[in-house]
Amino acid sequence: MSFSSSFLREIAVVLVTAVTLISPQPVRTGVDWLLSAARAVSLSFQLYSSVTLDLCSSVLLSAMASSSLFVVSIDFGTSYSGYCFSLASGTDQIRQVFWGMEHGHNSLKTPTCILFNENQEFAKFGYDAVMKYKSLPASEAHKWYFFQNFKMSLYNRKVTSDMRLEASNGKTLPALLVFAESLRYMEQHALNTIQEASSNTVCDLEEITWVITVPAIWSTAARQFMRLAAKEAGLISDMISEKLIIALESEAASLWCKQLPQEGFLAESSDKRKFEDSPGIQYVVVDCGGGTVDITVHEIQENRCLKELHKASGGGWGGNRVDENFSIFLREVFDDGVWDEYVKSYPIEWQRMMYDFSFQKCSADGEAVYLHCYYNLTKLAERKKGISRFFEKTTGAVWCDGMIMITYEKMKSFFEYSIQKIIAALREILAKPEMAKVQYILLVGGFASSVMLRHEVRQAFSKKYHIFCPLEAQIAIAKGAVLFGINPKIITSRISARTYGLCVSRDFDAAIHDIRKRRVSKADGRVYCKDLFSKLVGTGESVSINEAAQYIFTPIEPDQTSALFAFYSTEKQDAQYVDEEGLELLGSCTVPMPDTKLGRKRKLVLHIKFGLTEFKATATDLTSKQSQTITIDFLSV
Repeated sequence: MSFSSSFLREIAVVLVTAVTLISPQPVRTGVDWLLSAARAVSLSFQLYSSVTLDLCSSVLLSAMASSSLFVVSIDFGTSYSGYCFSLASGTDQIRQVFWGMEHGHNSLKTPTCILFNENQEFAKFGYDAVMKYKSLPASEAHKWYFFQNFKMSLYNRKVTSDMRLEASNGKTLPALLVFAESLRYMEQHALNTIQEASSNTVCDLEEITWVITVPAIWSTAARQFMRLAAKEAGLISDMISEKLIIALESEAASLWCKQLPQEGFLAESSDKRKFEDSPGIQYVVVDCGGGTVDITVHEIQENRCLKELHKASGGGWGGNRVDENFSIFLREVFDDGVWDEYVKSYPIEWQRMMYDFSFQKCSADGEAVYLHCYYNLTKLAERKKGISRFFEKTTGAVWCDGMIMITYEKMKSFFEYSIQKIIAALREILAKPEMAKVQYILLVGGFASSVMLRHEVRQAFSKKYHIFCPLEAQIAIAKGAVLFGINPKIITSRISARTYGLCVSRDFDAAIHDIRKRRVSKADGRVYCKDLFSKLVGTGESVSINEAAQYIFTPIEPDQTSALFAFYSTEKQDAQYVDEEGLELLGSCTVPMPDTKLGRKRKLVLHIKFGLTEFKATATDLTSKQSQTITIDFLSV
């Protein structure tokens, strides 16, 4: 590859200007740094008699498109979202963005809220959506579509491309539209920011590698849904584009934390060195978001890369649980239907009250919290029996002349469910013998900024472990995702969270096979067993990112021109049949085999990488010598 000197001079001027705006530090120019970042079943098949596993160490993961000049990470959170970006040539200058200054805020993230007008057209996102929705008169608000916390719709449920989401007023829109328009907004905002930082030089989409973060405990279908939404939003042109990288939130946070110096953490004491300077150090990462809590365990390798030691775990124990408990409490205080009427009749004012509480909960530290009681709630309560009388039999809250005073003990009770779940999950992991060398617990994510959460975790574990929290806990994921986008190979291996396998057929053996699974070939009467589960990787198994498993299959029928592969998963170590209890159909793909002259003697080689954040598979028909990347559809099952 070669470039003209004039082209190089133009590029160098643009990038030097961009980085100079970000930092006064000098930067190198030239081809070397410009290009330094690498480009990021059965129904018809019989398992070949000698299934082989080829580690294929030479098959390396491409990191990035060599043409990328920037890496942009989008931390798409349940409660708040944001992004960071950097030149693809290095990680010294990761730029962050501040939100909401026009509304009196100055935060590292903006609310993950989106507003559509009555014609189902995108209107606003983030603080703009919240403020616009609050300003709508009641006679108009019910015509619009306001969504918040909608990311949780992809967790712990069946995810399909045609699913719908319910807005705050009960009306629905396609989930793909809601997610895609949210990502489109973030994309355009990022492009405008980069353009301003680059002396108004327009940045082409092909010059950007995008990174979108997702919870590590999300399903394969949920991860694919985000890729589909990114495609609909215009970030990428097709579903197999390498211009989009899916990053796991807990991993991204770990990457950021491991290179922080001592002063980068909220901690009473700390080793002066960075984690990455001490190979062999093991630590737990607890990603505390608004919706979910992700927990994983990492070890620093000799080359400063990370190795996962325990499969990702967690649950829906995020900060929104605290908000929900607060809302339940207010319903108990304002009984006789007052609270329900307030939420239904004055949703905008209710949203404002909940936002007030969400900010207060992070700073609650041993003292009572005072919350403003808005006009319409006061009016509804007074109409019933006088607002002060609602608090006469209430424990933990007092009416104080227009304010609701909530005691510290009552505030603590709102956190109890989430804190108990987090501590119990940590104890279960740390009690395992293989976790004996773990020394640190890192708390990251927006919910980790809660003083009460950090205090309770320290109370439970500080005698044996060092508890750290980065100073900017809520932006750690976005910054770490930039590092991951620049070098996805920095996570060298992962632990498989489930057992994965294919649905296959084999010669029928009456001694071991169910007679109900017996089938006979149409062509020559060969008897085979269908619906068998062929294990590809087991739960708890460590899988290298460069490891490609090779599986060889042969067709059942001699005239087959295609093969359908069905992928299943289970929490069990293994299974015999795909219709056993506990097995789940994940997705499928069809692979063409047009040349039939060899009949059943044809061979199809399937390579699958399980160590990545997304399944990557290729299939090669050894007869036609045709090889192709397989797109496994996880959204149609």
